[in-house]
Amino acid sequence: MAKLKTMYFCQSCGAQSAKWIGRCPSCGEWNTYVEEVIQKEDTQAAGSWKTPASTVPGGQGKAARPKVINDIAIEDEPRYDTLDGELNRVLGGGLVPGSLVLIGGEPGIGKSTLMLQIAMKLRHLKVLYISGEESESQIKMRAERLGEQHPQLYILTETNTQNIFKQIDTLQPNLVVVDSIQTMHSQLVESGAGSVSQVRECTAELLKFAKETSVPVLLIGHITKDGSIAGPKILEHMVDTVLQFEGDRHLSYRILRTTKNRFGSTSELGIYEMQGDGLREVSNPSEILLSQRAESLSGMAIGATLEGNRPLLVEVQALVTPATYGTPQRSATGFDAKRLQMLLAVLEKRSGLRLGQHDVFLNIAGGLRLDDPALDAAVCAAVVSSLNDLPIPGTVCLAAEVGLSGEIRAVSRLDQRLAEAEKLGFKEMYVSEFNGKNLGQGTHSGMRVQAVSRLDAVLAGLFG
Repeated sequence: MAKLKTMYFCQSCGAQSAKWIGRCPSCGEWNTYVEEVIQKEDTQAAGSWKTPASTVPGGQGKAARPKVINDIAIEDEPRYDTLDGELNRVLGGGLVPGSLVLIGGEPGIGKSTLMLQIAMKLRHLKVLYISGEESESQIKMRAERLGEQHPQLYILTETNTQNIFKQIDTLQPNLVVVDSIQTMHSQLVESGAGSVSQVRECTAELLKFAKETSVPVLLIGHITKDGSIAGPKILEHMVDTVLQFEGDRHLSYRILRTTKNRFGSTSELGIYEMQGDGLREVSNPSEILLSQRAESLSGMAIGATLEGNRPLLVEVQALVTPATYGTPQRSATGFDAKRLQMLLAVLEKRSGLRLGQHDVFLNIAGGLRLDDPALDAAVCAAVVSSLNDLPIPGTVCLAAEVGLSGEIRAVSRLDQRLAEAEKLGFKEMYVSEFNGKNLGQGTHSGMRVQAVSRLDAVLAGLFG
């Protein structure tokens, strides 16, 4: 009989303690310690992943030796092309052999659909799709809806990692997809699936498999109510790449963000559109976000923003009406409500607008959530347009930050914003004069650039 030992683990950060404590000393959270039973036995038990000694660098019994950094040779291994331009962009050019990628997102957002769609596109690879949440028939129905055919896609409905590694050893796949890591269960740990110790042990086994065989592994992870990956925080430290799949389930657009990437930039962004036959790549999101723009309506302004490294032109909608009740309402969708209140105060103090008795509603069209300060000028312009019922010309966009004294501040990477606006047919852009100094004679590639220093100048140029 193996000796059993009880430990307490923090469900927030994964810290462990020999006894229950109310507040975790590592993360400061209260009432997060849960008792789990750990089985003390050899981690190389039968059925767990282990590599023959002949394949281990240095051989059996030989310890690794330090090397001078200048003597270390870099092996340029080609990446796997996922045949998905948005995922390739986010990963930094494709899947790195032996990498462990974690994809998190809300329930029903489309994580399983995205991973199955990627697996079915890679017809030149032998792919093993492991599901602990759905049956084989459910996966088959989703695959038929996606409309793809893959002769080397294998489906395994199993949660025991020891049985999974036996099938992997027999099949020898080129890519492994696990849906999801919280449903996996290892016999080396006595606690239930989804616990801190189980998630950590199963991820460690998959990590060892990926590194020793150079087979990339894609993990789907659940998230908590505050939006973080469920399980111990060490899970995000163990994997090579962490992706967040975001979006409103009531809208069609989905955003794939990178929060950690050891093989590329963390500023990249992928955009998809959910359709009946799967997720469609959105290569030009600005054109789609502006497709329903009506140039003759008031309360609309176009702002040039950056999501990661991608320039986007978004429509800022504002509605200003007299307040029905004593206290005026301030509501923002897709924009920081506190920043909206600050901009309204600047408009009232510096521009003399009376907004204290008006309800103000702001919306970023398309369901996006943005926090780029470069949208400040567009927000102010949309509010004034709605207040005075004066439309803004459809060929004008704005990219500038507004300060508390009403000054127009410079924004980063203005050239990319200008190029995106010119590509979509805009003829004029309002920017800060500090950006305008670097743009020559006030024009850029046939586009008129209005370099201003005060918010009043922007409003005067738009509304006279």
